[in-house]
Amino acid sequence: MTARIIDGHLIDAPFLDEPRLRRLMLALNGDGEETRIVGGAVRNALLGEPVHEVDLATTALPEVTIARAKAAGFKPIPTGIEHGTITIVVDGVPFEATTLREDVETHGRHATVRFGRDFRMDALRRDFTINQMSVDAHGRVHDYAGGQADVAARRVRFIGDAATRIAEDYLRILRFFRFHAAYGQGEMDAHALHASIAARGFLDGLSRERVRAELLKLLAARHARHVVEAMTHAGILGPVLGGAPNSDRLARLESVEAEYDLAPDHVLRLAGLAVQTREDADRLRERLRLSNAEHLRLAHAANALAPLHCCEAPPDAARLRRLLYVHGRKPLLDALVLAHAESRAVIDDSRWCAGFAFVRDHAELKLPFAGADLIAQGFARGRTIGAALAELEAAWMAADFPSDAGALENMLERVTKGARGAD
Repeated sequence: MTARIIDGHLIDAPFLDEPRLRRLMLALNGDGEETRIVGGAVRNALLGEPVHEVDLATTALPEVTIARAKAAGFKPIPTGIEHGTITIVVDGVPFEATTLREDVETHGRHATVRFGRDFRMDALRRDFTINQMSVDAHGRVHDYAGGQADVAARRVRFIGDAATRIAEDYLRILRFFRFHAAYGQGEMDAHALHASIAARGFLDGLSRERVRAELLKLLAARHARHVVEAMTHAGILGPVLGGAPNSDRLARLESVEAEYDLAPDHVLRLAGLAVQTREDADRLRERLRLSNAEHLRLAHAANALAPLHCCEAPPDAARLRRLLYVHGRKPLLDALVLAHAESRAVIDDSRWCAGFAFVRDHAELKLPFAGADLIAQGFARGRTIGAALAELEAAWMAADFPSDAGALENMLERVTKGARGAD
């Protein structure tokens, strides 16, 4: 449900009536201190988006926040006390409360700040107009930069001068594109786009971990394909990835995801955007500081994709079973989505859809022989067992992975006789 503002008050926002939040705000307010709900919760409520967490801003200094939380029986944790942030756990639910701040000096990636007591100054040091609104304990909305109008227009716009906001933290270039992909609609704000292009060279100085986090969030957003195309044309995305992005394949991959009823998948979309070979996966691991799991998924998908490049239809069932055995179900499913996306086939092509369903529903294939089977046939432990298992595996694959006991016994017997004859 989309929240509304009536007579300056936010209504139809369920989080405002959350008992734990109300108890916390009651504990933090009073005796000259004020605490408000800020940022994403207000924005998402007005956009009709899910509110996953509620953050607070307060005039109280961190030590006062801690003392009040303890007095109310809550658990305060100084998770970012140097920045004025205290995590307060109320009946198992965490809330972040941050003391108001104002910039003393900004220098590209960091800012020298001091604690303050002015909500307006704290709001105007934030990035976008849709992120600076706050709601007090009475439900009153405080908007210092036209955020309500921009929410209504689904417009992502920097507070004040775009170039100045970007120079305070160059990660805001990527945040601009990410927020437009998630919340924007229509053309991008021209001033923000031009300022982002002008400052794109400074992205090289950012932490790769921070770049990775923004890029993966962007790729999972609803309008990722359009924003990625704009970033490519703006000369921003190629340097971030360290290679040429394939925005066309990403666009088709999003459509294939929908056709296969798959949820948006940021790692698969990264593969669609930038992975053709195993070397691409390795490059992205270093370029974006990917996690081990993310890198392995990209690498395994690239390996499974190798024999599917330039295919206009998926392989037949026998070949799919072979690929399933060699690569495993998840890498092959990823590869099939990517191969369909890079083919010229229509999105609802029944052959690709059937191939994907075949692999999705097929049982995992596991070699039905082990060293113990050969030892029972009189093989000595050692390299001969390894060679015999390899021969059995090749025979099993060539026979299209039979599972009936008779066929398996015949294979084992043939390999055993062959080994004895060689002796």
